[in-house]
Amino acid sequence: MNARPTPLRVLSRSDLADVPISPAEVVRAVEDAYLALASGDSDNPRKLSVAHPDGWSVAYAMLGRDGRRRVVAMKTSYKFDPHHDRSNKRYFTTISLYDDSTGTPIALMDCARVGALRTPAVSALLVRECARPGARSVLLIGTGTQGRNALPHLLAANPHLNRLMLYGTHPEGLEAVHRQLLHHHPQAELDIVSDPDAAAREADVILATAGPGTRVAIEAKDLAPGATVVLVGYGLAPSTLAEADRVIATSAEQMALTGTDMAGPDGRLRQVDAELPRILDRRAVGRTTADERVFVYNSGLVLTDIAVAHALADRAIAEGRGTEVSLWD
Repeated sequence: MNARPTPLRVLSRSDLADVPISPAEVVRAVEDAYLALASGDSDNPRKLSVAHPDGWSVAYAMLGRDGRRRVVAMKTSYKFDPHHDRSNKRYFTTISLYDDSTGTPIALMDCARVGALRTPAVSALLVRECARPGARSVLLIGTGTQGRNALPHLLAANPHLNRLMLYGTHPEGLEAVHRQLLHHHPQAELDIVSDPDAAAREADVILATAGPGTRVAIEAKDLAPGATVVLVGYGLAPSTLAEADRVIATSAEQMALTGTDMAGPDGRLRQVDAELPRILDRRAVGRTTADERVFVYNSGLVLTDIAVAHALADRAIAEGRGTEVSLWD
């Protein structure tokens, strides 16, 4: 037992909302986390889950060790959505960080902003590694949290992408995506499209970030040769996976757990050809030819949450944010 109790710093959603961090910094932190995993410096065990038998709720627990940052963390999430109604859904996610070099707690944090930044950074890396040579055009489907953060992170890793198309059905969401893009890229132009299928036929890259209520489901027949499609939320039909020339995932295991709605006509998921950590570590490649159509599945690994959470916590604590709680007195 410690003679001197160790306080716990609690960082709320409002504490973290405006902690400054650029998309480029988030992308670098996420890439470093993947490289540490690929080299064997870090551990990312399989997540645990429990769900209500009637589908009312689902909860996850994820444990990870970042060997380079010397940080151990536990992330938990709980979603209560009995009527599949966005207005009544309840979703809570937290992450606790511990310094594995001193044995002291760093922080207990709300994880909403962490996820909002981590996921588009992962997509940006996936596109960087999988897009065909000379890719220029992007179609973003969805204007929720992931849609609003997608383009600044995408351009941080792929500055050559200069034709930006957006499909969404919520005017306030369309405006928010545009506003977020201009905040980081004041000269960028965004084309709002009304026909996502037609736009898909012209896109080198498609980012599907829509919510489960979307009516959009881009089919394989509407993909251009050499197109890269990234599934983050919804917006792609199962045919884009079943008929892909190559399949990439952040984690094949996670895709098998959470990607079952993308199963082909035979009820099976396509086998993953390569995972992102090995691609970044140059032991695998994202694509093998310019014309192959690549399907990419972006699912979360807690190591990327740790990387972003640690960066935000460091900055928030340095600014004196949060509340110290004597939990272990």
